[in-house]
Amino acid sequence: MVSSCVRQTDLPHTSALFADVLYRPDRTARFYGHPRHDVEAVRDAARKVEFSAEKRTALISALRHQNPPSPSLERLAEPGTVAVVTGQQVGLFSGPAYTLFKALTAVKLAQTLTAGGIPAVPVFWLATEDHDFAEVNHVWVFNGDHRPAKLEMRRQASAQPVGGVPLITPPVRELRAGLRGLPFGDEVADLVEGSYRAGSTMGQAFGELLRQICSKFDILQVDPMLPAFRELAAPALRAAVAAAPEISAGVLERNPELAAAGYHAQVHVEDQTSFVFLLENGKRLALRRHGREFVLNGRRFSTEELMDRAASLSPNALLRPVVQDSMLPTASYIGGPAEIAYLAQSEVIYRLLLGRMPVPMPRSTFTLLDERSQKRMVRYGLTLSDFFHGEEALRERMSSRLVPPALNEAHREAVTAVEGALDHLGRAMAGFDPTLTAALDRSGRKIRYQLAKLERKSGREALRRDARAAHDAASLAGLIYPERHLQERLYSILPFLAKHGMDLVDRLYETVQLDCPDHRLVVV
Repeated sequence: MVSSCVRQTDLPHTSALFADVLYRPDRTARFYGHPRHDVEAVRDAARKVEFSAEKRTALISALRHQNPPSPSLERLAEPGTVAVVTGQQVGLFSGPAYTLFKALTAVKLAQTLTAGGIPAVPVFWLATEDHDFAEVNHVWVFNGDHRPAKLEMRRQASAQPVGGVPLITPPVRELRAGLRGLPFGDEVADLVEGSYRAGSTMGQAFGELLRQICSKFDILQVDPMLPAFRELAAPALRAAVAAAPEISAGVLERNPELAAAGYHAQVHVEDQTSFVFLLENGKRLALRRHGREFVLNGRRFSTEELMDRAASLSPNALLRPVVQDSMLPTASYIGGPAEIAYLAQSEVIYRLLLGRMPVPMPRSTFTLLDERSQKRMVRYGLTLSDFFHGEEALRERMSSRLVPPALNEAHREAVTAVEGALDHLGRAMAGFDPTLTAALDRSGRKIRYQLAKLERKSGREALRRDARAAHDAASLAGLIYPERHLQERLYSILPFLAKHGMDLVDRLYETVQLDCPDHRLVVV
């Protein structure tokens, strides 16, 4: 595969915090407890991980409930082995493509640490506790013409954790139709159908499909909703309830610090934020804190009562990574831009509850192209940034390449002549009556606008005459910036597997570069 780099700052919506984490980590070091976000920093953190034999034994026992016997499981059972952790919400049909990119980055980092003398294993945290079903009930795919299609599994809204939601007619048939025309479409649809079976849940199906896709990589999975993991999480959750006032105060101090540094707080926090939910009757219910009490729909719980129910608590977005890393000997967490931003707030909680924080490492990011699409980009002189202004702007950019050279030259000559005439007239007019120059400026702007309008019209006419170019514009836009989103954030990895084959996973793994923070444009 051939790849080229694009700075993350050249992508839409890159936050100032994430940009500085990547390119100026000295500016953000105080928000993460680490001066850098690279392999050497992870090695330093790994040497400081303290994980008792008792906790390791309990962790391995819990992991055996969910994971088959494997070298990773046996390696993690050995003293001194650390974890490289990543995770994702259990979205329909594996969720966005970056889910896989996270997993492959974790594998590459774990293997790099192991090769350097620090035994490490990759761990994938299945975010089954989240209860926003609307965030995970759909997936986007494309067909042979790169037309985006949204597939959805509907159900009534509830506060049930999404991992336990039973599968009700998952849109496998629609997936098969959506992948029609792609060389490996049926093979991929068969794989999904084997994982998303009747009687399974969103969490189980997601985990099984991810394990199938990453079958050549030994990635351990954690489902925090399983009883064994709830017991492992209880001590950290108990400590979080006991320290709730200190946690709130610390995070509320951190938020203006971020703002003063030119960043923003990813998660809104108030004095009444409890940082925990109560799992009760199959639902995940929000608690509010009032002093040392916690309130839920009129019911009140003392701090001590809630501590006694720690195994029935679920952490919010800021507390979740801390609870996760209380259960695992984590040296590094692989995350995307939003997760890296969360951790700038969570660092306060890490210091209070754990006394240590893993090194946040950004996941690898990709835009995947087939050779034909790459040749089209070359033909029209396109770069990735040309796609960020919408399909209409892209069509105009492409159409300008189709106007006959003689017409383009004539337009340039006309513009040059008009600019010269206006400049000459302006000097003469200024010598006669300076008050007339404002009128000339207005007229000049109108003339320039009309000339530019004629240029655009010429381009559109050329595009209309070239049906292939119009098709190319739609195909490229649908592949590279669908629905005005980065490809990896909208599409599942499934259509790419259907287009390029299951060995695409292996080829992407080889493309992962831990020392490159840039976005990668990859020609498969």
